[in-house]
Amino acid sequence: MSGQQLSLSGFILAGRARRRWYDSGVSRALVLNASLEPLSVVPVRRALVLVLRERADVLVTNGALWRSEAVAMPSPSVVRLKRYVRVPYERRIPVNRRTVFQRDGHRCQYCGRQAENLDHVVPRSQGGEHTWTNVVAACRRCNTKKGGRTPIEAGLDLASVPRQPRSDSWVAAAINGSFDPDWAPYVRT
Repeated sequence: MSGQQLSLSGFILAGRARRRWYDSGVSRALVLNASLEPLSVVPVRRALVLVLRERADVLVTNGALWRSEAVAMPSPSVVRLKRYVRVPYERRIPVNRRTVFQRDGHRCQYCGRQAENLDHVVPRSQGGEHTWTNVVAACRRCNTKKGGRTPIEAGLDLASVPRQPRSDSWVAAAINGSFDPDWAPYVRT
């Protein structure tokens, strides 16, 4: 493939993907390190460039086909880099509304209703921090009832103890919690 043009401007997506698992209109691909650990989630076009430049191999396709004048390639869903890439840091998922709601299943951790707000278990006014173990999703009613008190002071019980997500949960956070079922062997859920 070294003699072929590396630009994707001439490629046209032919056919449809097997299933529409993604939320946005951009199809994504999972990039694995040479050791098969997840590295990142990228647009399919970026994954195609990695394959065309012979930096990665396609492990799983999504059923669609990319065509140019000279080449027809299956659209990748999972690619594996040919060389190991050292990651010098541990990924951390930020504590924000989207990721806390995702962790708590969009449910109030006090009553089980649909969550609308974030709540600090130990209020910030009492020295509570904005960390994974102190922030939960809550409905407006429970959040108002609790106010600036602890759950015990307000007479509320937590459905589950808030916890920090696993180290590989960044994949789910990167794509809003839904991922292609073909990624399951490579991503722990």
